[in-house]
Amino acid sequence: MQQSDELVVLQYRDLLSSDPAMKAFLLSAVAQAYGPNGLGILTVAGVPTLLDLRQQLLPLSSQFVRLPEPVLARYEDPPSSYSFGWSHGREAMEDGRVDTLKGSYYANPLVDNENLPQDLQDQYPSYCRPNIWPDRDLPHLRPAFQALGRLMVEVGRLVLDLCDEYVQSQGSLLPPGKLLKIVEKGTACCKARLLHYFPSPGNDCNSNGGFANWCGWHNDHGSLTGLVSAMYMREGTPVENPDPDSGLYIRDKHGRTVRARIPADHIAYQMGEAMQVHSGGLLRATMHCVRGAAGAAAARVTRHSFAVFMQPSCCQES
Repeated sequence: MQQSDELVVLQYRDLLSSDPAMKAFLLSAVAQAYGPNGLGILTVAGVPTLLDLRQQLLPLSSQFVRLPEPVLARYEDPPSSYSFGWSHGREAMEDGRVDTLKGSYYANPLVDNENLPQDLQDQYPSYCRPNIWPDRDLPHLRPAFQALGRLMVEVGRLVLDLCDEYVQSQGSLLPPGKLLKIVEKGTACCKARLLHYFPSPGNDCNSNGGFANWCGWHNDHGSLTGLVSAMYMREGTPVENPDPDSGLYIRDKHGRTVRARIPADHIAYQMGEAMQVHSGGLLRATMHCVRGAAGAAAARVTRHSFAVFMQPSCCQES
């Protein structure tokens, strides 16, 4: 375990260890990251194939948004409130304005849910719907999306194992393994989001929503969110982050705001509100936002990221 801009960093190989001393070390890391005084986030380094899968998927976000508008419209899903397939200009910022600065492609990376009963689709349209894939217009997106999403869930299960052991060590009355079981039962409701952040108008953070203009302050409402490091592009070509002050920010329980830098070879895992409830408050979710890139160097620069939301089931009996 080590600190990177106050983030706890775990090694993937250590998550696989059965050594009691290592297990105790990892549980202390969970307490530091997710406990009452933590930032609600940790990262896992050394995950095999991560860099290749990230490189395969994130540039496809830029390719997708450059398709003609009538083509993009084919992949919208109004019955799900645009929570499957393509969504742009359908969500609101924290002040109520329509959010046009990011577009999202939503899908379940684990299962396509092609045979869900219609009554479940009608009752839970934002979660219990079949995936929509742009196989006709961007055939590489489906396999890249699924491969990275499944890897992030696989590693997330190891983190959830640790969370289960941690709450047991704190005297929780939950049955052993309950937190992981809750998420595994939610396979049909797992949701991943491929994000495309458009350039800020005038490249001025204060001109379009203030500090959190790319994504407003919020808690994740699921159990555990996996994130990969964002990629920046200018007209389809990868570039470095043009503004060192842009990116993910987290506000802890003491009111501190921390810039959370996620290295390209790490997966970050953020605690969600559902897990906070299920753990009896032993694990804590924290507010976070995304600050847009500003300044002359940020002209025409887009940001591309990928998040996987592991969460309880609403599509089957628990």
